[in-house]
Amino acid sequence: MRDLAYKAMQAKEKLTNEGSSEPTIEEIANEINAKRQDVVIALEAISDPVSLYDPVFSESGDTVYVMDQVGDKNNDINWLNEIALKDAIINLGQREKKILNLRFFQGKTQVEVANEIGISQAQVSRLEKGALNKIKGQI
Repeated sequence: MRDLAYKAMQAKEKLTNEGSSEPTIEEIANEINAKRQDVVIALEAISDPVSLYDPVFSESGDTVYVMDQVGDKNNDINWLNEIALKDAIINLGQREKKILNLRFFQGKTQVEVANEIGISQAQVSRLEKGALNKIKGQI
């Protein structure tokens, strides 16, 4: 990885000296006969990590740090909804939990679930619908 990154950096310097602008990743990859993706990974592998406390912007004493730019998309409502969903699932029966797990977490069809559990597809459909209605009623 380091060797590829070193070659890419040498090619970048060479191409920059030959032209007036900075070369693209594609140009660098073509220069060293490597895949674009491999060049990107190699160059990222040798880059120094950034501290969350590194300043990004500073004006009139108000410094913005990297950590200020990292956001959490979750808010209190999302957390409460997740807790309510988990509580509602806990209150389901074992068979209902298994059906929902197979259907929504393992991505199986109702027919596949029916074959695994040993019931008909219609029963799986009815149990799944009932479980989802119970969850909706508790949330």
